[in-house]
Amino acid sequence: MQVEIGTDDILVDARLLADLLRLEPTAVHSLLRTKQITSFCERGIGEHVGQYRLTFFYGNRRARLNIDSAGRVTRRSSIDFGQAALPRQLHRAGE
Repeated sequence: MQVEIGTDDILVDARLLADLLRLEPTAVHSLLRTKQITSFCERGIGEHVGQYRLTFFYGNRRARLNIDSAGRVTRRSSIDFGQAALPRQLHRAGE
């Protein structure tokens, strides 16, 4: 299981998220609990109904997962700005 879509939530495998954010998988849960990793979810409309885009932030990194209605990852990406701050516009939906 990499991504599982439930009735009220979406579960992402910690190993997948760790790989995208360049973290140890064992660190993911504690970073989520302490809100050092934040996220938002966009649900597709129109021709994209049933699809989701999940965006995660950690420090100066952003990771994205596009998933279909079965929870299969259709696209994945990550951006690491190194020492530079993550541009504010990358914290918005659709960007």
